[in-house]
Amino acid sequence: MPKDNKNKKEKRHFFKDFKAELKKVIWPTPKQLVNNTVAVITIVIIVAIIVFALDFTFEKMNTYGIDKLKSIVETKNDSEETTNQIDENTSTNEITNEETQVNQITE
Repeated sequence: MPKDNKNKKEKRHFFKDFKAELKKVIWPTPKQLVNNTVAVITIVIIVAIIVFALDFTFEKMNTYGIDKLKSIVETKNDSEETTNQIDENTSTNEITNEETQVNQITE
């Protein structure tokens, strides 16, 4: 039983202290509350607009950069294919010329 009484006293003491602490709090007036709320909402909206603008800008820059890189790579690949085709044609022509020369010699 003594433990039960001690527990009840501790609970009562806790709530008394809690109530005393709440009386020490300086609560804002309704006008201050509205002003602070409006300030917070305004700042959040401004930050959201800035983040949106930066995100949109970087997305467009990234898209432009990727498209630019794609065109550079495609141009490079096209020029390499053309070079390879020229090399293949040259090799084929050289082989054909050598065969012709061999044929002429054997005749």
